[in-house]
Amino acid sequence: MHAQPGTPSDPDASPAGGTDPFAAPTPTGADPAAAQAPGEPDEPREPAPPVTRRAALLSGGVLLTAVLLVVLLLMPVPYAVNSPGPTLDTLGEHDGQALITIDGAETYDSTGQLRLTTVSTTGGPGYPSSVLGVLQGWLSPSRRVLPVESVFPQDATQEQLDEQNEAQMVSSQENATVAALEELGYTVPVTLTVHDAVEGTGAVGVVEPGDVLLSYDGTALTSYGQLIDLLDQTDPGSTVTLGVQRDGAEVDLDVVTGEREEGGGSQLGVYIDPTFDPPVDVSIRIDQIGGSSAGTMFALGIIDKLTPEDEADGRVIAGTGTMDLNGAVGPIGGIRQKMAGSLRDGADWFLAPAGNCDEVVGHVPDGLTVVKVSTLHEAREAVEAIGAGEADDLPTCTAADAADAG
Repeated sequence: MHAQPGTPSDPDASPAGGTDPFAAPTPTGADPAAAQAPGEPDEPREPAPPVTRRAALLSGGVLLTAVLLVVLLLMPVPYAVNSPGPTLDTLGEHDGQALITIDGAETYDSTGQLRLTTVSTTGGPGYPSSVLGVLQGWLSPSRRVLPVESVFPQDATQEQLDEQNEAQMVSSQENATVAALEELGYTVPVTLTVHDAVEGTGAVGVVEPGDVLLSYDGTALTSYGQLIDLLDQTDPGSTVTLGVQRDGAEVDLDVVTGEREEGGGSQLGVYIDPTFDPPVDVSIRIDQIGGSSAGTMFALGIIDKLTPEDEADGRVIAGTGTMDLNGAVGPIGGIRQKMAGSLRDGADWFLAPAGNCDEVVGHVPDGLTVVKVSTLHEAREAVEAIGAGEADDLPTCTAADAADAG
């Protein structure tokens, strides 16, 4: 029973209308008896239902499945995956240093870019492909998945592959330097030393390892390109006289030339180890990239630096292709990935070897224009035409070219 307001029910009652400052307020409409006194402990809660054996097994199964799925996605598989690699401007810097430096001649700046292109590949020794990587490769139009044995020698170690790629890069740089200087009219003195004769040719038993070539049918040899030109003008099966230096003496040797596999002109039938003495000192600094496919872009970069004309004139031109000592552009691998990497890095134009037209046709990314080149001279003219805004008539890969290349 509650006392009426203003009527004390006992001596300790509060005056009418007063408030006990130590009493807990009772919400309007609430049962005062239900209010919890200060300091009174919470009512005990209902305990959580026990985990059943079935629930525990289900949770453990989900966790195990997730772990197995991660392991499966990351486990190595016998495939190689080619992806677009980095591109580098041969007219710019690499790791804070000029990629190409030249001493012994005046050099000139350029406002354009000539970008070499690369392919990043997994699947080789030390860099296995995973299930996840292969799945991504199959789903991506800029990647390619191949059986690993079609890309890497199965008995090769990572160290052996690195040494091979480095040797190819050094040879590529030397070829590019010689081809570029000769394209500009320089004479590049060379010592043409015979490494060995090619089995099945007319040079076997006539030319010996260590012979130094001095003349060809009475014409003094002053460059490697000159020897190639002379062979171009010689019919297969002709007998030519080679002047060589052997053991300090000059000797004349009669050699029957052979037919080239690609046709046109003759082959001498010897492996030559040339040693060059270029009149201009060219140094190319590049790390973590190997192979021979950057030769064409190296050569174009050297030409650009040694000529006062601003050939590219602000354009971003990428490309690829091996470079022979006589200036021939050769086909390479991974051209689809290289085109994709070029577009990604801002290139509008791409120089492609004619021998790769079968992989170019139907696979050119939107926004990229491809120009077909067979020689360094053609590549140089293409760069000049692009820089001058006169590129409408430059050759590109056609279906007929693709059939020839294939």
